Amino acid sequence: MRARTTANDRVRRLLAIIPWIAARDGPRVEEVCARFGLTRPQLLADLEVVFLVGLHPFTPDELIDVVIEDDRVWIHLLPGAFARPLRLTPEQGLALVAAGASLRAVPGTDDDGPLARGLDKLARLLGIEESEAVAISLGTARPDLLELLRTAIAGHRRVHLDYYAYGRDRRTERSVDPWQLFADGGEWYLSGHCHLAGGERLFRVDRIRSARLEDVSFDPPPEAKVGPPRVYHPAPDDPRVVLALSPAAGWVLEQYAHDEVEALPGGWRRVRLPISAGPWLERLVLRLGPAVRLVSAEAPLDVGLGRSAAARVLARYAEDGEPGG
Repeated sequence: MRARTTANDRVRRLLAIIPWIAARDGPRVEEVCARFGLTRPQLLADLEVVFLVGLHPFTPDELIDVVIEDDRVWIHLLPGAFARPLRLTPEQGLALVAAGASLRAVPGTDDDGPLARGLDKLARLLGIEESEAVAISLGTARPDLLELLRTAIAGHRRVHLDYYAYGRDRRTERSVDPWQLFADGGEWYLSGHCHLAGGERLFRVDRIRSARLEDVSFDPPPEAKVGPPRVYHPAPDDPRVVLALSPAAGWVLEQYAHDEVEALPGGWRRVRLPISAGPWLERLVLRLGPAVRLVSAEAPLDVGLGRSAAARVLARYAEDGEPGG
């Protein structure tokens, strides 16, 4: 059975055929077919596509001219349109450097491989230092842990996780059928079916204390291949909290999903946030300190949670003893 020709294969073939014919004075059709291993119908079908190629606004005088006469073929390119080699703009070059740098940031990538050498050369041509032009962080996940998770995903193997749930301030052990490993917002995440929770869950890889492969296989669902899920997608029934944020806390609006924002005097802003768990909000309030005021909270959240969280932290500190004591 003849292998199916993909669109990419056909484009590559055309990019070879067009300049070859254009550089010759009407080669015969069978000569072109022999040169590129094509049948006559295949070549004529490709040349019908060339008729439609040109420059904006794609009027007849801006299209490539193809002439087939007496079993010979001529291709006349647009004057000057293909005279210069293709060049990257500085913006396109920088985009390539940034995309390549993100791949180099993946733990375990060869720092001296072809990708690294190509990016270094491109950065020199652009007159930039790659490390100064872009700064990419994909989190602090251990390379050995990422490799184990990739092995589990590729082999459809269940994994046992010792996991710290930051939002709920709880350490658990659970079995997970993993189907995706991806980076988002500078962190690595694992998605899969959690048998402890009884549904699909996301796990931040840097909060996995340990992992091991289980001798159990699984079939990932079809939707697992569509694309990585959002790290947090607020549900309509998730409780909401209203915060007043100082200008110094503006990063909260960029990093977390929110429903509405209102400008306040002095550069402050009132924002309504959906919350997945109370402990997560406690940590956010403690982290922001005087840069936030808790205006209101829906049940089961408590407007005094910042004070209660601080009290628990102080209690733990007292239990551990004074420094130097």
